[in-house]
Amino acid sequence: MKPGKFDYYCPTNVDEALDLLDESGFDGKIIAGGQSLVPIMNMRLSAPECLIDINRLDDLDFIEVDQGVLKVGALTRQSRVETSDMIQTYSGLLSEAIPYIGHVQTRNRGTFGGSLVHADPTAEIPLSLMALGGTAIISSKEEKREVNVEDFFVTYLTTDVMPTELMTEIHIPIWSGRVGSSFKEISRRHGDFALVASACQVTVDHQNRIENIRLALGGVEAIPLLLEEISDVMKGERLSDSLFSKVEEVVEATVDPESDLHASAEYRRHQAKVLAKQTIVGAYNRAKEVIV
Repeated sequence: MKPGKFDYYCPTNVDEALDLLDESGFDGKIIAGGQSLVPIMNMRLSAPECLIDINRLDDLDFIEVDQGVLKVGALTRQSRVETSDMIQTYSGLLSEAIPYIGHVQTRNRGTFGGSLVHADPTAEIPLSLMALGGTAIISSKEEKREVNVEDFFVTYLTTDVMPTELMTEIHIPIWSGRVGSSFKEISRRHGDFALVASACQVTVDHQNRIENIRLALGGVEAIPLLLEEISDVMKGERLSDSLFSKVEEVVEATVDPESDLHASAEYRRHQAKVLAKQTIVGAYNRAKEVIV
């Protein structure tokens, strides 16, 4: 199939892109990597009247550290994030998660911000950002605002970005101390969308007691799910069988997956508990190995 007719614009700076968004409103769509939008348009599930191609906005392609915050431009290709020494040093969770995205060709075109705005609840980047506690910077002609990742995802394939707005960058806090992270997912084949996924980041004290933990699950709700109660259960504790029994209780009580042609709700619920445990153990063990 082919997409419907549309007007095409290729702005050369952010202000020009924001002007075009303001003029087009609900009739316009941003395109960058096109990994999600193009198939949707080809299937006529979306028929925008105009496309605004932001691939020439070089100011949105960057990875940098500023005052304890890792900043990634929305147009930065996923493959660049995957291979970045800076990402590996300050956010190892992303380095571990991004290779699960499609295949090399997919990551060469797909953008960091595009994955977030598409907001697939099983996607690796949104799930990782939920575990890391990131912030999205969103611009319009009138203002620039910051949205915590917990408030960024609204529902399935829907975010807090309005039709006249452009997400320009993502800020990720750099955790200090003895930090460990882990990412796991289950899919039918490598490169397929995940059936269930889990991302975890942990810090431990000098006695290997958990100081801080964020655990996020994908594929179990309409958005990436942060299990906030996990922190209450695990803070100040070392790993033990009794502690994992409490973790399983939290996961069981929190997740509410749906059945579809790929997997049943029961299967997803079971794997959510399995992957939660695996990523907690992985992140905890890596944190214990850190010498500060």
